[in-house]
Amino acid sequence: MSHRAHLFSLRFAHAVREACIDERYTGGRFLKDAMAGITVGIIAIPLAMALAIASGVAPQYGLYTAFIAGFVIALFGGSRFSISGPTAAFVVILYPIAQSYGLGGLLLATLMSGVLLVIMALMRLGRFIEYIPESVTLGFTAGIAVVIATLQVKDFFGLPVETMPEHYWDKLAVLGQQLPALDAMSTLVALATLAVMLLWPRLKTPVPPHLPAVVVGSLLALWMNSQGAAVETIGSRFSYLLPDGSTGAGIPPFLPDFAWPWQQAGAAGEPIGLSWELFRELIPAAFAIAMLGAIESLLCAVVLDGMTGKRHSANSELMGQGIGNILVPFFGGITATAAIARSAANYRAGAESPVSAMIHAVVVLLALVSLAGILAYLPMPAMAALLVMVAWNMSEAPKAVHLLKTAPRSDILVFLTCFGLTVALDMVIAITTGVLLAAVLFMREMAQMTKVTDITGNKRIVQAELPEGWQVFKINGPLFFAAADRVFGELAGLSRQARGLVLYMDGVTILDAGGLSALNKLISSCRNTGTEIVIADLQFQPLRTLARAGVKPEPGISRFYPTLEVALNGVVSGEA
Repeated sequence: MSHRAHLFSLRFAHAVREACIDERYTGGRFLKDAMAGITVGIIAIPLAMALAIASGVAPQYGLYTAFIAGFVIALFGGSRFSISGPTAAFVVILYPIAQSYGLGGLLLATLMSGVLLVIMALMRLGRFIEYIPESVTLGFTAGIAVVIATLQVKDFFGLPVETMPEHYWDKLAVLGQQLPALDAMSTLVALATLAVMLLWPRLKTPVPPHLPAVVVGSLLALWMNSQGAAVETIGSRFSYLLPDGSTGAGIPPFLPDFAWPWQQAGAAGEPIGLSWELFRELIPAAFAIAMLGAIESLLCAVVLDGMTGKRHSANSELMGQGIGNILVPFFGGITATAAIARSAANYRAGAESPVSAMIHAVVVLLALVSLAGILAYLPMPAMAALLVMVAWNMSEAPKAVHLLKTAPRSDILVFLTCFGLTVALDMVIAITTGVLLAAVLFMREMAQMTKVTDITGNKRIVQAELPEGWQVFKINGPLFFAAADRVFGELAGLSRQARGLVLYMDGVTILDAGGLSALNKLISSCRNTGTEIVIADLQFQPLRTLARAGVKPEPGISRFYPTLEVALNGVVSGEA
C-alpha cells in the first residue's frame, strides 16, 4: 500500500486479508499470535470489568464487550495489531448515559454509534485523522483522565456516595463532603494495589503490573473481610438472576443471550422501548461515541504503524469498529474501540496478525465461563486503583508538560481550552471547539506569514532599469481570504503614485476566492487610476484559479508573464 493509500482504501477484513492471505500464514506465525493473544487476554480481563463498572454497568458487560467486539472488530477491521474492547476514553460519555437511560439506553446509543461509524467509513472520512492537531488530542485525553480519576475517588476511599451528580464541580463538592467518612480498610486495599502497580515495573518482569497488583489487593481484602472488615467486592456489589429465579453474586458464569437493546432495562428498571423521542435524545450521545471511537481507534492505528512499520487502512478500521459496535449491543456489550495500551502490549508480545486479537477474545470468553466465581472476589478499591493508573497513563502527562514548555502559544491555548472544556462541560464540545480554535489560530499565523515587499531597488533581483514611476513588489505566502485584503491594501498604499506595478508572485502558493476578489479589486482600482499592473511568475494553483475565473490580460491595464525577467524586459521595452 502506498504512503497515503491507507487513508482512502476501504475493504472488509482488510487486516486479515493483508496479514493472513496476501502474506503466507504459517504455523509458526499462529503460535506467535496465540502467545500474544493469551497474554493480552489475561491483561484485558480485569481492565474490561473495571471499565464497565466505571461506565455505570455491571462488570460482566465489559467482558461481553471484550470477547464479542474484540473478535468482530479484529475480523473486519483495518489494523492488524489493534486490540478492541472497553476503553477509559468512553467512561466520561457512557457513565451519564447509564445513569439517565440505564443499560438499555447505553446499548441503544452504542448501536447508533456503530451505524454512524459505518457511514463515516463509507464516506471515506478516515483521512481526516490527519487534520486533528496533537494539542487537541492531548487536551481531551488529559481532561478525560482527570474525570476518570475523579470518578474513582468514591471506591478508592470507600465513601458512602449513592449517586454522583452530572456536572464535574458538583461531583467534587459531593466527594469533598463525604471524604471525612472514608473507610480505612478500603483505602488501605487501594493504596496497596496502587503501590504494587508503581513498584512492580522495577522488577523488569514480562508480567504486567496490574495483574500482581489486583492479586495482592484481592488477598488483602479477603483477609480483612475475614477479620470483620467490610471491603466491598464485585460479589458484594453486583448480582445476577439464575434460570431458577434465584440470585447469584458477582458475575454470571454463562454466555449472554441475544436480546434487542431496546428491550433491556432502562434507568427505572423497565424495558426502555423504542421511540422517535428516545432516538432524538440519544443521537448527540451516539455522535459523541462515534467521534471518540473514530479518533481513538485511528490514533491507536497510527501509533502502531509507528511501532511496527506497517500501514493500516483507516476507513477499513472505521468499518470494523462500526460493525463491532452494531453487533455487540445485541449480546449486552457496551461501546468498544481500539485500546492503545493493550494494542501495544499485543505487538510487544509477538503478535503477527489480527488472529492474536481473536485469541485474546477467546481467552476473555473462557475466563467468563470458568473463572466467574474467582472474579467475584475482586475488591472495588483495587479496581478503582487500577483505573487511577489507567487514567494516569492515558493522560500522557510527560507529553502534556513538554507541550506546555516548548509549544507555540497557539498550541498551548488549544490544549488548555480542550482540557478545560472536557473536564467542565463535554468532550464533543471540547473537540469541536479545539479543532475550530486550532484552525482559526493556524489561519491567523498563515495570514501573518504572507508579506508584500518593495524590491524595486534590489539590484540582485531587479537588474533592469525600469521606466520612471514603475515599482516592483514581491508577494510571499498564500493569498487566501484572511490575508489577501491586508496584502493588497498595503500594496495600494505603497503604490499610490506609481505609474505601473510589477507583482512578482513566485512565492504565492495558494490563491482562493478571497484572494481572487482582492486581486480583481486591485486591478479595478488600477483601471480607474490609469496604473498598469504586471503579474509575473504565477505558480500552478493561482494560475489555474485565474484561468477558471476568466481573468485575462487587458491592454494598457494588466499583463501576465511567465518569469520576472521576461516581465521586466517587457516593461522596459514598453510592449503591450
